[in-house]
Amino acid sequence: MSPPKKQLAAKEPASDGLPPRKSRGLGFGEDFKRFFMRGLAAIAPTLVTLWLLIWAWDFLWSNIGKFIINFIRIAWDDAIAQGWLPFQTRHYIRLQLDDTNIGTRILGVVLSVVLVYVIGVFVGNLIGRAFWRVAERAWLRIPLVRAIYPAVKQVTDFVLADHAQQFEGARVVAVQPHEQNIWSVGLVTSARQWTLGENGPEEMVTVFIPSTPTSFSGYVLVVPRSKVVELPMTVEEAMRLLVTGGVIMPEEGKTTGREIIVPPVAPEMSASPVLPTIKITQALEKTG
Repeated sequence: MSPPKKQLAAKEPASDGLPPRKSRGLGFGEDFKRFFMRGLAAIAPTLVTLWLLIWAWDFLWSNIGKFIINFIRIAWDDAIAQGWLPFQTRHYIRLQLDDTNIGTRILGVVLSVVLVYVIGVFVGNLIGRAFWRVAERAWLRIPLVRAIYPAVKQVTDFVLADHAQQFEGARVVAVQPHEQNIWSVGLVTSARQWTLGENGPEEMVTVFIPSTPTSFSGYVLVVPRSKVVELPMTVEEAMRLLVTGGVIMPEEGKTTGREIIVPPVAPEMSASPVLPTIKITQALEKTG
């Protein structure tokens, strides 16, 4: 007799004592949440941009524009009284420059922008800066103003300062401020000789490490020049990387970073190491 054929048993998954899970599709709630968040992410930049433009419009009109329109009304009425313009009643003047009229508001906002620009041009020259300092000193003699104005000025100077100009010409580098092989991206703001420790004068660089997402706040490091790795990135690319938390990075071969130029050093420091020109990925892989 031929031996009985062995029946091949299908392999069954090992049972853990729990009933098998049933695959289920996404419910309406989860599906609605997923598409709602996707739509919100699509329209949020446009909504925020419109909100900022409307806020700027209201700010300029409420704080500057309507006062300029009032000044024009007064000047118009005074010019009529002096006989420089044909006679018109004050009701006619107010009707032509009605605050509820969109044309009047556009005129007020445009004149506000022009006035702010003229003040900027005036303060930007030497005579204007000197005059502005004298006016500030006179303004600070008022007791209540002296308690509020300096703090407000610090905040506005930080928010409205031209940070791009401050970092213009800065070099983007990678440093290890905490641990080996853990890198931070920073900006070299100055290079000079420091005497730290017992090693004598050594060329050190001041590196500003921006935080995320407020890239214009952070902390400062003073590190030896030999301990930083210069990256072929522009300041704009570095700021974009930091603001987005590393989501937007220069792609391989597509960075617009310039060639690394080593700054001039003092003659006695001519033997200091020269940082190589390398790609970002090579800079990080080299330390891995």
